[in-house]
Amino acid sequence: MNTLAIKHTGSLSRRLATVALAVVVALSVPGVAFGQGTPEPAQTSASLGLPDVPTTKILAIGHLTSTATPAAMNAVLPQEVRETVKLYLEGKIDQWYVRKDAASVVFILNITDVNEARRTLAQLPLGRANLMEFDLIPLGPLSPLAALGSPPAR
Repeated sequence: MNTLAIKHTGSLSRRLATVALAVVVALSVPGVAFGQGTPEPAQTSASLGLPDVPTTKILAIGHLTSTATPAAMNAVLPQEVRETVKLYLEGKIDQWYVRKDAASVVFILNITDVNEARRTLAQLPLGRANLMEFDLIPLGPLSPLAALGSPPAR
């Protein structure tokens, strides 16, 4: 192996170490812990000094409302399935899951605007019947990875 390749490998190793450290620091910030207790205000990448990244997907976590009864659900479910499949075939739903710990669905949407995602999901039959609501979480690329594209600080 020549010296240029060794120097390049060392530079890459330092960059990866920097990214790993940034991820560890980001995950250890108070309020990001997974334990129970009083929720802290959400922190953004910018408030942590990390580069801002675009929203590339929306995580939609559905939950039944207090008006959702078995009879009401059964009346709407066949149309809900058809319209959900239509959103999938249109490319608006990228992935879909069922929560194993609750009567709920989880979608990863190919939508970059939270308001558009809210409008889209509210138009599904369960949303129109006020039987399901969604928590929407904007997702983007892992911001500490931006450190790989810039030279290490000296």
